[in-house]
Amino acid sequence: MKYDVVIIGGGPIGLNCAIEAKKANLSYIILEKGVLVNSLYNFPTNMTFFSTSNLLEIGDVPFIAHSDKPTRKEALEYFRRVKESWDLNISLYTEVESMQKSGDTYTIYTNKGEFEASNVIVSTGFYDTPRQLGIPGEELPKVKHFYDDPHPYLGQKVLVIGAANSACDVALETYYKDAEVTMAIRESEIYPKVKYWIRPNIINRIEEGSIKAYFNTTVKEIRPCEVVLNTPDGEITIENDFVLAMTGYKPNYTLFEKLGLPISDDELKIPLHDPETLETPLVGVYVAGVINAGLQTSKLFIENTRVHSGMIVNSILKKN
Repeated sequence: MKYDVVIIGGGPIGLNCAIEAKKANLSYIILEKGVLVNSLYNFPTNMTFFSTSNLLEIGDVPFIAHSDKPTRKEALEYFRRVKESWDLNISLYTEVESMQKSGDTYTIYTNKGEFEASNVIVSTGFYDTPRQLGIPGEELPKVKHFYDDPHPYLGQKVLVIGAANSACDVALETYYKDAEVTMAIRESEIYPKVKYWIRPNIINRIEEGSIKAYFNTTVKEIRPCEVVLNTPDGEITIENDFVLAMTGYKPNYTLFEKLGLPISDDELKIPLHDPETLETPLVGVYVAGVINAGLQTSKLFIENTRVHSGMIVNSILKKN
């Protein structure tokens, strides 16, 4: 079957694109390499969103949460409800491998077969692709780029790398569950834009010595039972059981290359697109959501990219 639109990525913006396509009577399918809203599923188990629930709503489906700031669990339930309410056509565990164009048709090749479409929307987010440290020992099993739950770290010597929201959340949560927590922070302070209810807490824990923090510090090497740090006072080695590298994430540029999406040649590496229609130089291929900011991952979020779906579908309709 040939679809009017194939949507790559089943996150909130991908779902919203599907809703807009359905409202416009366009045939569509969402291809998601993992579970529904895979990135949100990989968030920490006890995470609370910074945004309020109404800013996360899509498809006119009310998001009811128990408090002003919804939890990961509430978000997963909400987007399941969105999927069911709109009866969205989605193929889960379907990983896109490549894409080719013949005439006015794109063929998307996946681990579950081929899909054809006149238009393609790429909405893959960035949380699935962590920024690598690029140091010896990063491949060890004790190194985690995704954090789920504090239970495995009870009584363990944990090094948290980073000083933004994720790193501070992880440091505090593991500390409160009886881990011995050390932080390696490249900058001279905790990131100023850390959630307002988290930043004073982590600063106080550091100042009182409950959490040891090395500022202006990088990790040189990770070993099975220790880590080597480059600090302002020189190189030091500390005992270590786990490294939680909360160093941020980036768009899946490997996939973009497979799709043939052109990227800006500056340091931001933004997928090239028309800001009015979000169409890329590949005719009929659009980019939606946070990937439109490239490596500037703190610029775009669900709440300020919900409009992308309408912009793209309007562009498609104007061509028909």
